Amino acid sequence: MNRPRQRPLAVGTLRAFEAVARRLSFRGAAEELHLTQPAVSRQIRALEDELGAPLFLRGTRHVELTGAGESLLRSVAPLLDRLDATVRQIRTARGRQSVSLTTFASFASLWLLPRLQEFQHLHPGIDIRLSANDVIADPDDPELDLALRYCHPDDAPPGSTLLFGEVLTPVASPSLRGLRRPADLAQHTLLEEDAPLASVEYLSWRHWLRLNAMPQLEPRGWLYLNFTYQQIQAALAGQGVALARLALVGESLARGELIEPFGPAGRITSPYAYWLVRWPARRERPEIAAFETWVLAQAAATRQALADQTAEMALGLR
Repeated sequence: MNRPRQRPLAVGTLRAFEAVARRLSFRGAAEELHLTQPAVSRQIRALEDELGAPLFLRGTRHVELTGAGESLLRSVAPLLDRLDATVRQIRTARGRQSVSLTTFASFASLWLLPRLQEFQHLHPGIDIRLSANDVIADPDDPELDLALRYCHPDDAPPGSTLLFGEVLTPVASPSLRGLRRPADLAQHTLLEEDAPLASVEYLSWRHWLRLNAMPQLEPRGWLYLNFTYQQIQAALAGQGVALARLALVGESLARGELIEPFGPAGRITSPYAYWLVRWPARRERPEIAAFETWVLAQAAATRQALADQTAEMALGLR
């Protein structure tokens, strides 16, 4: 009886397999890998011989994965991605210092990027690599050093530090007229965040209207937008009234680009907050420590600004 082979598979054949499986083309894989098509075919044949199972169904004009091929691809693709990420990290570490972080797009646009020039001025030798997405980062991702996240305290990953809590307030362009009291919202378009997130119940106009004893109020119209920064852009353009996250529009309010038509009386809080996420197992580097120190100082300034603007509210987590 044949015994299963125990030696590890060669990475080169796996790379060829992944390229063919992704493109479903031997020719396309050969061009991507800078090999000849017969060379790629030989690598796939060698891999199939090693596994003892066919990985592709080869037709005259098409290529399909077999069941074994689909199973192998599910394992190989993330492994090669992780390998490539590690190689990039090693190569980067030999050059300039850099910090890789992830945050959600609206926070990057409205809070981080306007402040980042100061960090670059203080630390010209440190490069920043920013990835904007809405997923809390995988702590095993070797390409990421830090994350700046928005979530409920119960969902904050281990190793998280509170940056600041959340206050929401109606904001509008100064060009909008007739906004002296909440009932006047009936004459305006409300800019609503429309995203499948648990926090939306606290960010919605309906929630704000209920808290202000006007659950039945109907505005002139609704404009639904996926992202917070889109709401703010629409408010700046005079397209309606946004229920904004005060920490993200503080500078626009200070410059007079936006106004709070109802003042501090229109502000509400939510249980959600903003966090700095670090991974305790990650090797400490001076550039990461420098960025952490800077971000925490910026967050402290934001907390103070929120406290100054809304002294009667308890910010942060209760």
